[in-house]
Amino acid sequence: MASTGEPSPPPAGGVLWSLAGDVRGLLMLPAALTLQVAHPAVGAGVDDHSVIRTDPWGRGERSLSSLLLWVYGGEEAAEEGRRLRRLHRTIRGTDTRGRRYHALTPENYAWVHATGFPVYRHASRYLVRPLTGAQERALYREWLQVGRILGIHDRDMPQTIEEFWPYYRRMLAEEVEATVVVRELVAADAPVPPPDRGPLLLRLLLRALWPVLLPPLARFRRFLTVGLMPPDARQAIGLDWTPAQERRLRRFGAVVRRIVPVLPERLRYLPRARSARAAWRAGRA
Repeated sequence: MASTGEPSPPPAGGVLWSLAGDVRGLLMLPAALTLQVAHPAVGAGVDDHSVIRTDPWGRGERSLSSLLLWVYGGEEAAEEGRRLRRLHRTIRGTDTRGRRYHALTPENYAWVHATGFPVYRHASRYLVRPLTGAQERALYREWLQVGRILGIHDRDMPQTIEEFWPYYRRMLAEEVEATVVVRELVAADAPVPPPDRGPLLLRLLLRALWPVLLPPLARFRRFLTVGLMPPDARQAIGLDWTPAQERRLRRFGAVVRRIVPVLPERLRYLPRARSARAAWRAGRA
């Protein structure tokens, strides 16, 4: 439980507890990141200030660790939110439309957070199961709680799911575009260095095989990034998606839905999520 006066993390046992730390959540993150940087200001901030090109594996690891803290971190969640705001204080510049931006401008900061909800909702249909109406509402409430941890004021985010969709459609109609970073994230031929995390022997093996492994992995990344993005967002950005690709995604999702639920907890959930879930169950026993 967060300390008095701090924003509380989403509830243990809630919808986010099932989604965020599940290994299937890893497959959803590229679509959310791509939708974030489709906003001109966010895309410019990443283009100008991020290490996404020079240290993609480190950046991905740090982003995932941060996300898991928001959901499963307990008292650490609020401190992580403060750390992120401190990190973004100096990120400013001019976007592709000639507008001055700052990473913590409420509209920009809120959009980065808001994108997670429609992506989780859409991707769950393929990889987990369609959310019920009650689950969608619970997920949105929990996502608002995460936003408070990040320092997003209630006045800067739609407070109900009914208010969210007009906001979301307005952003798609007026703001999003295929920014430079979007094009790089969905490119099947973008240069990506071999992983620099993990055991030395594995890193050396991957480095040797990387010229062979990268092309199919890049195509698969593009496939999941575009396919797991909500269709209206995909259309607004101008990303192509064919009926044949949709059939392939449905087949892939069917396999994932059969395999992942029968995996043991240690393989299904990421370590921080697994530890938090075990502690929560022990506390209820």
